[in-house]
Amino acid sequence: MLASGVQVGQLMTIGIMAIALGLDAFSLGIGIGMKGIRLMDILKISIVIGLFHVLMPLMGMFMGQYVSLLLGNVATAAGGCLLILLGAHMVYSSIRGEEASAFDHRTLWGLIIFALSVSIDSFSVGVSLGMFATDIVLTVLIFGLFGGLLSIAGLLLGRRVSGWVGEYGEAFGGLILLGFGIKFLL
Repeated sequence: MLASGVQVGQLMTIGIMAIALGLDAFSLGIGIGMKGIRLMDILKISIVIGLFHVLMPLMGMFMGQYVSLLLGNVATAAGGCLLILLGAHMVYSSIRGEEASAFDHRTLWGLIIFALSVSIDSFSVGVSLGMFATDIVLTVLIFGLFGGLLSIAGLLLGRRVSGWVGEYGEAFGGLILLGFGIKFLL
């Protein structure tokens, strides 16, 4: 019975961590969704975010404790910088109107950059988890599931809210991305 209690405790801990990591995708998904987004793009973005929430912790787990000391803060700072750049570009594009090309989540690079920016913290968590005796496959699948589901929820919520804020939706979404990027750097 003690072993099952430990397993339940580990599963709850992994679930809580997965939700915490997925909340970034949720929050940032609201910002992207406010630009106006098609359902097919929501599905595509969420699948890629889910995959990144599997791959990034796996990479982190295999990097080991020594690398975490060197890259843990660098990975978070890189994610913050990416978010600041994306957010600033969205705000700039909304102010300039049609003259500036906005961040396009429909392109391969735009999709990868967005997924990387919301999944980069999973790398650091993966490094930490690599030191614990846990089921790696189950852990990363739970991370991927929550990352994908929470991004769907955020994108859908942002899509719904975008009608309320009208033409300022992209600027507001960009400000959300900027805020999270600054939060990552502090």
